[in-house]
Amino acid sequence: MVKLIYDKGTILIDEWIPQLHDLLKWDQRVKAFRAFAVDYFRIKSVLEGSNIEFEDYVLEPIEGSISLRREYRLRGYQEEALKAWLNSKCRGIIVLPTGTGKTIVGIHAIAKVNSSSLIIAPTIELIYQWRDRLIEAFNVDIGIYGGGEKKLSFITVSTYDSAYLNAEYFGNKFKLIVFDEVHHLVSEGYRQIAELNAAPFRLGLTATPEREDGKHVDLPLLVGNVVYSKRVKELTGSFLSPFRIVRIPVELTSIEKEKYNELTSIYKGFLKSRGLKIRSLNDFQKLILRSGLDNEARQALLAWHESRIVALNAEGKIKVLKDILAKHRGEKIIVFTEYNDVVHRISRELLIPEITHKTISEERERTLRMFRDGVFNIIATSKVLEEGIDVPDASIAIIISGTGSRREFIQRLGRILRPKNGKQAILYEIVTKGTLEARSSRKRRKALEPSSEV
Repeated sequence: MVKLIYDKGTILIDEWIPQLHDLLKWDQRVKAFRAFAVDYFRIKSVLEGSNIEFEDYVLEPIEGSISLRREYRLRGYQEEALKAWLNSKCRGIIVLPTGTGKTIVGIHAIAKVNSSSLIIAPTIELIYQWRDRLIEAFNVDIGIYGGGEKKLSFITVSTYDSAYLNAEYFGNKFKLIVFDEVHHLVSEGYRQIAELNAAPFRLGLTATPEREDGKHVDLPLLVGNVVYSKRVKELTGSFLSPFRIVRIPVELTSIEKEKYNELTSIYKGFLKSRGLKIRSLNDFQKLILRSGLDNEARQALLAWHESRIVALNAEGKIKVLKDILAKHRGEKIIVFTEYNDVVHRISRELLIPEITHKTISEERERTLRMFRDGVFNIIATSKVLEEGIDVPDASIAIIISGTGSRREFIQRLGRILRPKNGKQAILYEIVTKGTLEARSSRKRRKALEPSSEV
């Protein structure tokens, strides 16, 4: 009889199974075949489907049981998403915009499976948010891995970093893994969290599964296919605030323009001299690798980076920002920038509270609480409020600077789309004319239909 045994993120199989030839590799040391733990679901399905008898020693799940403390009323699309996942054998990815209740769907998925569950999120703040919501939902103790805590429970929440460091240890202790912000999973290293885990049930949650580097194509192998998807435009008006996007162009000063042109000519001159064309992120990454051995390539990259700083931090943007803030005095506003230096300047000159990745958790929580309570109505931030963190309702977002990432754009937009009694949300983009930033703006706005633009 075939035996399946978990061993350090892999499954040992003592007999050759022809139907699994693409998964199995012979390990002479243990005189058995090995497969990654992620393939446990498929291995078991093949054995059962082929009527091959086997003894299963893979999972040693943490014992327990859960029930909802109170009934959550799911919205129609949330019910559809949950049903689609259940109908896909509890495997797959649910795509919903920021602010539409992905966490609630995840909680119901955990309740339906009612087995040991591991929830993985990218930041300390997010795992504590999950913990609080899970404590509110269920009548069990919640384990935490991350932020200096190491406690394993029937339901455990972990950062991606901690899950990566403990991948083999976690590998057979859970039947369900929930990957919050699942697009992080295919980052270098993190994919081992999924590969070395035998959990048969998997749920990925995200507003934007696509990645600029194209690695999202591996998500079906690690989690499952996208089983349900709703985009911003599909929920606008009924579950999300109506919105418009206003693009405001600004000119470089004569000094800024001279510096920008000088820097871009260095970068473009290098590409031309070497016969290089940058058509994709992969091409750019090759240039970065080349710069490690080629000093001219390094100087060209430095020039590109400095030209980007000139464009994104143009002096004219501060004046436009002041005008927008005056126009929307009294409304709740989030100001997004690419660089912390600009956040600090805005905070210093306009007396606006700031939140960056360097802001300690206690100060961040206090700032968000005061924003929620109306002590002040404006926050300036770099990237830390884009993903996952519960941000009190705002109706205006101002992008001082950003990348061409569609995910970043959608997440920034999502921060102002929570329903507000029919009030229209506005996203302002302040873009420097005639620079690479204008191209980045066009690229990221492809995440929305042209009808959304102004």
